[in-house]
Order: sequence, then C-alpha cells, then structure tokens
Amino acid sequence: MGEFELIDRYFKRPTTRAVLGVGDDCALLQPTAGMQLAISSDMLVEGRHFFADVDPSTLGHKALAVNLSDLAACGARPLAFTLALALPRVDEIWLAPFSRGLLALADSHGCELVGGDTTQGPLNICITVFGEVPQGQALLRSGAGAGDDIYVSGTLGDARLALDAIRADLALPAELLQDLRHRLEQPTPRVALGLALRGVASAAIDISDGLTGDLGHLLKASGVGATVDASIAMNLIAVRAHSTWANGLFSHEKLLQCVLAGGDDYELAFTAPVAARDAVQLASHQTQTPITRIGQVEAEPGLRVVDDQGRTLQFKAASFDHFA
Repeated sequence: MGEFELIDRYFKRPTTRAVLGVGDDCALLQPTAGMQLAISSDMLVEGRHFFADVDPSTLGHKALAVNLSDLAACGARPLAFTLALALPRVDEIWLAPFSRGLLALADSHGCELVGGDTTQGPLNICITVFGEVPQGQALLRSGAGAGDDIYVSGTLGDARLALDAIRADLALPAELLQDLRHRLEQPTPRVALGLALRGVASAAIDISDGLTGDLGHLLKASGVGATVDASIAMNLIAVRAHSTWANGLFSHEKLLQCVLAGGDDYELAFTAPVAARDAVQLASHQTQTPITRIGQVEAEPGLRVVDDQGRTLQFKAASFDHFA
C-alpha cells in the first residue's frame, strides 16, 4: 500500500465544518464571525510518550485527547485537526484500530481531520488542533488574582501510578491495573468544562506535566503565588489506589508524589474568585465533571504545599521537562 492509498483508506473523510479538508495542498477553515482561532500542537514519540506494545486504538484516542485538553484549558470549542504520522512500515493491523480510536474521539467532539502528512520513520504522531473561542473570552494562564480559589477537575496521580506499576512490573490486582492504565492511555479531555468556565474562571491550564509544575506556570504568568492543601489533594487519587496503599503496596509519600507531580493527568487546574463558587459548582454539575477546591491564590510569589495542620511540606517539583 502506498502513502496516498493509506491516507484514502484510513484518514480521508468528508468534512462539514471545514471549507476544504484532506486532499488539497492546504485545508481551509472559516472561523465564525466574532471568534478567534485557538491552535495547539502535541507530538507523541514511541518510547518517550507511549510503550511499543500499547493498544493502537487507545493510542489514537490519546494522541488527539492531549490536544483537545489544551483547547479545554483555553475554553475553546474544537473545530478541526491535522495529523502528521511517521510509520516504520505500512501495517494495516495497526492502522485500522489506531484510526478508529482517533476518529471516534474526533467525532465525539465534532472535530474534523482536515489534513496532515505521512512518512516512513520511527513511530511518531504529531497533531495540530484548531478551535474557536469568542473574542476576548479565552481562558488564559495570566488572569489569576490574590484571593482566588484554586480548583482541579477529576482525579490526579492515577496515570503516574500506572506508569510506575508497568515499569516496575508490580503485581497489582488486574482490575486495579486496568483502571489505572485507562487513566494513562485514555484520558478524558475536559472540553465541556472548559466551555462552561468561560466568564467564570480567572485563569486555567491543563495538567499534563504534574499539578505543582503546571500550576506554577499559571502562577508565574499571573504574577502571584499560592498555597495548596496536600491533604485535600490526596483525596483526588483513585479510591482503589487508597485501598492498595492501605495494603502496603504504595507509601503515602509515593501517592503524594504522584498526585502533586505525576503528570499525564490531562485534567484542568483553574482559578476563580470566591464570589464565583456557585458558578463553578454549576459548571461542574452541568458538565458532570467532579471539581475539587484545593487551595488559594496569594500575593506572595511561589507555591507552598501544606498539610492538614497548615504546616509547610518540603516538597519541590517542577513540570516534566524532556531536556532536563
């Protein structure tokens, strides 16, 4: 099978939102009047971002999910995406489920595949996603103010527990490992929540490289600091992990590290004024997304992590850095 037959068989589809999609030199997008385009790119490299034996269907899902998570953090509605795909060889047994997983998530968010590129080489997936947001309503990292509440969506730490368990070949209960791997390999992009938080949240960021590191980026962009309650954050890890910890498989310190600096969560961390607490809870209810208030923004720069007695923990964690 040649390059263009591969594209036609697995990735070429009619478009309804794009003016022109796959098959020409460029795709054509027409933003809605009064809207701004939101654009983000993410690359997944075999051996760096995923294991070689990962289910190709879940890999297709994750490749797009991590990009949709960026749109969610901006409060943007997905429009379209491009796919640049390097393959060692044409493998239809791999391509069929990969494209199914990719396009199933795309369809669920009305996000059309409109172009890209294919080449031969080490397995590498690069997606650029396009969304739209009303002029002046995008959620940014730079809007947090002293006194604002800090929230996170969903659960944290599960994906990192899965990664560590796989690497160490831990003998976890099969159902637990399956649940943890699901969080690692099929994250849920919080697009609906991002849309619901427009006009409510003062700042937002998606948690891809760990809570404390990514929250630190938000605080720096906003010129503020914050205190996070570790005892509340610890409740965000999966209940199953708590029962496992009680059985001695994971220490408290290990779980805390995963929650605060694990990465691969693809949840939203955001800030909002105290007066917006009811609006935040309404957004949670409307989108059926769990939200937890974990701290408060402060004027003093820096991020402080405290225990349930208010004592500062000596915990330092930067965002994951591919070149550090």
